[in-house]
Amino acid sequence: MLELHDAPLAPLTTFRLGGPATRLITAVTDAEVIDAVREADAAGTPLLVIGGGSNLVIGDKGFDGAALHIATRGVALDGTALELAAGEVWSDAVARTVEAGLAGVECLAGIPGSAGATPIQNVGAYGQEVSATLTEVVAYDRAAGETVTLTNEQCAFSYRHSRFKAEPERYVVLRVRFRLEDAGGLSAPLKYAETARALGVEAGDRVPLAAARDTVLKLRAGKGMVLDPEDHDTWSAGSFFTNPILDDADFAAFRARVGERLGEGAEPPAYPAGPGRTKTSAAWLIDRAGFAKGYGAGPARISTKHTLALTNRGEATTEDLLALAREVVAGVRDAFGVTLVNEPVTVGVSL
Repeated sequence: MLELHDAPLAPLTTFRLGGPATRLITAVTDAEVIDAVREADAAGTPLLVIGGGSNLVIGDKGFDGAALHIATRGVALDGTALELAAGEVWSDAVARTVEAGLAGVECLAGIPGSAGATPIQNVGAYGQEVSATLTEVVAYDRAAGETVTLTNEQCAFSYRHSRFKAEPERYVVLRVRFRLEDAGGLSAPLKYAETARALGVEAGDRVPLAAARDTVLKLRAGKGMVLDPEDHDTWSAGSFFTNPILDDADFAAFRARVGERLGEGAEPPAYPAGPGRTKTSAAWLIDRAGFAKGYGAGPARISTKHTLALTNRGEATTEDLLALAREVVAGVRDAFGVTLVNEPVTVGVSL
């Protein structure tokens, strides 16, 4: 276990933002992770758990406590069963499943971050979510003081949400387990229209695994959603806002505002999200509220490739980023009466 004092946290995040931690502990085994958590809890020290840092917005003042960087490694593939240590790089793990001819996470290729973070957000993209194939999460339960194994049902997954996100101070993910599909080298049925179009097939069709993965990577790269140190459009947390889910009354009011602003007959994106609930597009809202790609005059700007990504152009501070985020939230609310919610976790700051 490596321990540093007054250690910078910005290099551990994809935003490359944030001040230092009082202590930074890097753990490379599950036992080291548990020991660090127990020590912090016993001393009453605030604890910040960091995996790949792709979903973190850390304040400029940093973190007054112990930051625990989970750098554990381990991949076990047995038939269609996959187990990953929390610190495994998620995009590398997806590549391994494709090489092994197993379907289920190929459309989650290129998502930055660690395997242990995927159940927290119920990570999803291009028609797939980890909750569809995840079977168990092994975690350290800080309330019980023991290691527990939670089933898929116990994780309480929903859109970009889970039990782990609902109780952020309770669980520290150690391992994630999946049950994938052997479809003879073919992908899972494609659910996302953009992916199917790019592949020249229909939604519901299967394609070779490598073709599905490569297509998703190209689509993501075109939106600045694949990490590239030379491309400031990728100095981000990916999608900064979740897609709003509205009940029937709120959606009706929203549609009326769309007609008033964009003209009679204008319709917003609408996707079923359960009984009496409709999901719409945050990217569409941001664009139609007047925030185009590349918007901003300062060191924090909207990506030039995708309106959902807020980016650090190289000299930004966290306050620069938050000022831009607040401007976008206020603009969308004024235009359409919908309040956007940030997807990244904020540390020491808030919108």
